Amino acid sequence: MTTKTGCRHLILILGDQLTPSISSLRGADRDLDRILMVEVREEATYVRHHKKKIAFLFSAMRHFAQELREDGWQVDYVKLDDDANTGSFRAEVARACAKTEPGMVVVTEPGEWRVREDITSWQALTGVPIETREDTRFIVSQAGFRAWAAGRKQLRMEHFYREMRLKTGLLMDGGKPAGGKWNYDADNRKPARGDLFMPQPARWSPDEITREVIELVETRFADHIGTLEPFWFAVTRRDAEAAFDRFLEDALADFGTYQDAMLTGEKFLYHSVISAYLNAGLLDPLDLCRKVEAAWREGRAPLNAAEGYIRQILGWREYVRGIYWLKMPDYAASNAFGASRPLPGFYWTGETDMRCLSEAIGQTIAEAYAHHIQRLMVTGNFALLAGIDPHEVHEWYLAVYADAYEWVELPNTVGMSQFADGGLLASKPYVSSGNYINKMSDHCATCPYDVRLKTEKGACPFNALYWSFLERNQGVLKGNPRLGQPYATWNRMAPDKQQAYRESAAAFLDRLDRSERV
Repeated sequence: MTTKTGCRHLILILGDQLTPSISSLRGADRDLDRILMVEVREEATYVRHHKKKIAFLFSAMRHFAQELREDGWQVDYVKLDDDANTGSFRAEVARACAKTEPGMVVVTEPGEWRVREDITSWQALTGVPIETREDTRFIVSQAGFRAWAAGRKQLRMEHFYREMRLKTGLLMDGGKPAGGKWNYDADNRKPARGDLFMPQPARWSPDEITREVIELVETRFADHIGTLEPFWFAVTRRDAEAAFDRFLEDALADFGTYQDAMLTGEKFLYHSVISAYLNAGLLDPLDLCRKVEAAWREGRAPLNAAEGYIRQILGWREYVRGIYWLKMPDYAASNAFGASRPLPGFYWTGETDMRCLSEAIGQTIAEAYAHHIQRLMVTGNFALLAGIDPHEVHEWYLAVYADAYEWVELPNTVGMSQFADGGLLASKPYVSSGNYINKMSDHCATCPYDVRLKTEKGACPFNALYWSFLERNQGVLKGNPRLGQPYATWNRMAPDKQQAYRESAAAFLDRLDRSERV
């Protein structure tokens, strides 16, 4: 028979809330309240998450529970393989309530709509009041973003970003932007050379807790995408902070200049590779921005690098979260182009002759990581040009990246990558022919396809797919002012050249539909 322990508040901490200052702990009492943390199969399988993503989160959760216990908290931690584990949040909360008889369950709002909706049913299930608190770890609240968005015809990130700079004072000289410009993106588009010094992100060897988790994940999720070895993620706050300090010292100075570059065999270049830590709650976004600003002011990094990095966190990260909560739940079903082609199987295997895709996907399988240009202009660009169902694309990104939670991944995919929201988030579709990839990478030099060929046998598929995409979606895009030049170019083409592009694209997509290797 279960012994009922009784407590004032049962505080549920979710897997991406690994922050000692999380709002659910505000006003909590170490003697009167209990913390509940649970590893549940439902969360690991609602999409087939990458093995490394699951292992990182379970290990980070277990280390955080240890941190809380060392700080005097009473923590009930349910491991995935505990015999009594029911496999879902709602059933685990109900089981904990039956055991501890709390006066209230307290939880910080989750980062995914479906979990928030699930929480609304818990009080009826348990008979215990549920208090859901605002997640105060973000720089702007949901209410603050709604206030910014109210009455605006366009919800552009650049406008939001400037207000965030003014609000925080980051990279400001008085009321003006440092250096006289808000945005130095034009300086951040250089390709990288293979002879550059490439710093590596900080790596850690798995401790006993992590090794136990790796074995668990390999056993329970053997059919999920990805490899577990080598596993080098930071899983504690201290190590995550050390990883960011390594980036500041070794890579920030060149981050801006080469942030869009891609090189064969170079997975990380000058990227910080800390987004998984940040999104799980091991790092504080405003603290990171202040450290980057300090590096610039101390002369350790140029302004284009500091501004580019701060814009990703202060601007883009906060902005996409605002869009997510402003537009859900309907936003997830957006499909402005009516795209319906299934996601190709090579997205799960990396087995394609297109070198840029095989590099980006192969790296994703190995590391649960790819940088923003690999996601946007390689895997995302191909999916958009090929007419892949945006919901399938969304679920792939959500599954395969260690930093992916729906609040950040869905707007990036549906809005930025796939333009499925029709232009709410992005001012134009991010599509290109093979020329962009050739400019920003060395992949084309070793690709079986020839980027110089347009429609001939062996031509880079991106070339014909680009024009095919623009033609078939003229009804949605013809009024877009940023696409005036490409459409003018298409309209000036000779009819036989246009037809050659149509036929080349159709032949390639037919092979794709028949699941032939492409």
